[in-house]
Amino acid sequence: MAERANAVTMKGKPLTLVGNEVRVGDKAPGFVLLDNGLAPVGLSAYEGRVVVIVSVPSLDTPVCDLETRRFNREAAGLSERVAVLAVSMDLPFAQKRWCGAAGVSNLTTLSDHREASFGLGYGLLVKELRLLARAVIVVDRGGTIRYLELVKEIGEEPDYEAALQAVRQYLDA
Repeated sequence: MAERANAVTMKGKPLTLVGNEVRVGDKAPGFVLLDNGLAPVGLSAYEGRVVVIVSVPSLDTPVCDLETRRFNREAAGLSERVAVLAVSMDLPFAQKRWCGAAGVSNLTTLSDHREASFGLGYGLLVKELRLLARAVIVVDRGGTIRYLELVKEIGEEPDYEAALQAVRQYLDA
């Protein structure tokens, strides 16, 4: 399995990402995650829609909480032809509890805890922590990655506006 040393940091400490690195222009790799009811969900479930994948280490941390709430607010104003997915290694039960407590209902939380198929498929699994790196990926309606931001310092937020601009650009493309 491919590894990228020093790909991201946490509080300045270098971390290694495991898995196949993806780039803008690549076909989005498939994955199987669990929804809050423990049902398997693949990327194929969103075929024909623009998909925003928000990869976060854990919903129960301050920056992940802020980021996911922000994408939830933004998702409310997007077209029904856009799916916003928040993916973490949190257990589905924890994700469901967090969504209820945070009032999040405009995006879908999915868990990669079982097989790390998303983390490995996108090269976002942090070796030292078995958590996902912070990233935002926009996949167009044809299944091609059109935007990708890997946030270098895990404790920082992504560029929301750039991600949303990519969504708008590829919604009608």
